[in-house]
Amino acid sequence: MNGWRITGAAVLGLGLAGCALGPSGQAPVMPEPARYAAGPPPDGGASAAGPELVRAHAPAAAWWARFGAPELDALVTEAWAANPDLAAARQRLEAAREVLWAQTGATTLPSIDLGAQAARQRALGLPLTLPPPLPELPRTSIYDTFVGQAQVRYAFDLFGSIRARNRALADRVEQQSAQWRAAREALAANVVSGALTLSALQARLDILASVAAGLRRDEAEAARRQALGAAPRAAVLDARRQAEAVAAQIPGLQAQALSIRHALAVLLGRTPDQAPEAIAFERLTLPAQIPVLVPAALLAARPDVQAAAAALRAAAHDAGAASADRLPSLTLTAAMGRGGYDWSSALSPAGALWSLAGGLTAPLFHGGALQARHRASLQAHAAAQDDYRSTVLAAFREVADALASLEQGGSAQAAGEAAARAARAAAADAARRAALGAVPPAAARAAGRQADLTALDALDVRAQRLLDAVRLFHALGAPAPDGA
Repeated sequence: MNGWRITGAAVLGLGLAGCALGPSGQAPVMPEPARYAAGPPPDGGASAAGPELVRAHAPAAAWWARFGAPELDALVTEAWAANPDLAAARQRLEAAREVLWAQTGATTLPSIDLGAQAARQRALGLPLTLPPPLPELPRTSIYDTFVGQAQVRYAFDLFGSIRARNRALADRVEQQSAQWRAAREALAANVVSGALTLSALQARLDILASVAAGLRRDEAEAARRQALGAAPRAAVLDARRQAEAVAAQIPGLQAQALSIRHALAVLLGRTPDQAPEAIAFERLTLPAQIPVLVPAALLAARPDVQAAAAALRAAAHDAGAASADRLPSLTLTAAMGRGGYDWSSALSPAGALWSLAGGLTAPLFHGGALQARHRASLQAHAAAQDDYRSTVLAAFREVADALASLEQGGSAQAAGEAAARAARAAAADAARRAALGAVPPAAARAAGRQADLTALDALDVRAQRLLDAVRLFHALGAPAPDGA
């Protein structure tokens, strides 16, 4: 009895030791930046023209709802429900989880199989010896066999090879889950960015159409003045040139707007002819606040960082399995059943069948394959560590770039809006003076046209600020969805 206890303790100790055969799989410690972007911090907590950047420990959920247009929430919800690429990624994730369940059940529990066989055959028996001079004749017999048995097989995981492989597969499923979350958040960012870009482009088209209409009126007035002899033909040609130059920009922008609408339709799982309409640009607003995560919280909120961490753990478990493959393995098989040459003998006490076998296999010589696989697994683990570092640094850089663009763009937006207000005031003053007869109508139209062109510049800056906010929200990650 003491011998069995000693043997059991030894086997248990070897099994527990198998957990330490590979690297730990812990993510390397990364330096946390004191501030994401380089250079001095901005004055106060808000950049010029907003938004306010506040320190946070959790990412914003449904951040697109902060842009003032409920249509954005509807578009993102539709894309998540109907985008075929996202749905395919979800199905592949579910398939990977089923494969994990299959491997775990097949390797950690005994396999039990039932078998039954009934056969009728004619076979050669022993030769029949006859007195000389007659020759020996072969003897044949016809008989039935009935066998039924249960077979059990179990492989003991002495050094943790099976556990390491199962954990590696589980980590790869977690990696795939994180990649699916990353694809889901990227889809939301693409839908919102596309909708904002389409809105800004439609606003630009409206302004250009107004400018082109004003230039057509200038051309018509110049033509009337030429007919009266009050203006040279060159004035008509110059007005026509300006009108055609502006009009020439419109078809290209219209084609670009249609292309964006078609892309949005595909993201939403629609056909291009069912593309969504543009949201009125004036309804879109910058979020009042954007929660900027501390670096430690950022790493937990970014699905790509979580995917890299899962890949690192899987590589560590692969190295542990490769190390355990160089150690002995133990397998136990057993069978129990009934058998006989007829049903009565098979069911009688004499028909009982059983077998019990154990096999111990120790690798002796494999041409250096096991050692090479172990070294390869260690190199793969080292590469996974470097991939993790690269992913973390890229996450910091994306946040830094988005913050820098948002912070630096505030001054440009404030200046552009001030210029647009001044141009509108000048146009209003010119219109009043034209109504009083102090200046010709063409001067008022020119001032209005200048106000429209200044508004175009302000529109571009504001649209870029909106896209910078989307970029920052996406770079900051998102909470894990339910069931991910």
